[in-house]
Amino acid sequence: MSLKKPRAILFDLDGTLADTAPDLAEAVNALRADRGLEPTPYELLRPVASAGARGLIGAAFGIKPDDAAYEELRVSFLNRYEANLVVKSKLFDGITDLLKQLEAQGLAWGIVTNKASRFTDPLVPQIGLGHAGCIVSGDTTPHTKPHPAPLLEAASRLQLPAEDCWYVGDDLRDIQAGRAAGMQTVAAAWGYCGHAEPASWEADALLHDPLHLLDLIKS
Repeated sequence: MSLKKPRAILFDLDGTLADTAPDLAEAVNALRADRGLEPTPYELLRPVASAGARGLIGAAFGIKPDDAAYEELRVSFLNRYEANLVVKSKLFDGITDLLKQLEAQGLAWGIVTNKASRFTDPLVPQIGLGHAGCIVSGDTTPHTKPHPAPLLEAASRLQLPAEDCWYVGDDLRDIQAGRAAGMQTVAAAWGYCGHAEPASWEADALLHDPLHLLDLIKS
């Protein structure tokens, strides 16, 4: 597929640049342990890790945000996670090489995540992404993805038109946000992807390996 050559690549964080699901799963299973419950199998938690507290609490407890017990669980989960942000989390294979090669080609890159800054700010440098050209968290603008505002903020911080940026993410809302912002979109099928098939998201491109992004840029 031929796309307009980008001047910058923007990435989602959880499930796209960083494999943070192990620490997120540990946090929600700690809540189950507190209640005398067996841990939820990791293979059930990993696909919903990009959905944060809503997805993980839903998978582990069968509770939705409008349930009475949800808010207490959400606060406890976030506190647990904040205390153990980077224990098992790491960058996906190929990400370090990808970012080095983007920089060598003179392409800017940044992070746009729905993760709140209380987590993003300490996590990003610890996991090896502190040299990002911009970091837009879930509370940087009044809106979160799939609203385009965070992506437009990132383009503004890079001093580039939105149409000169690509957005790469592992969730449908990433593709929706990128499209709404006027960016070309890449579905990161190496990520968590929920329980959906990324091919159904109608992204401009679908990749199964981070380093294949370099081939896409060249083409």
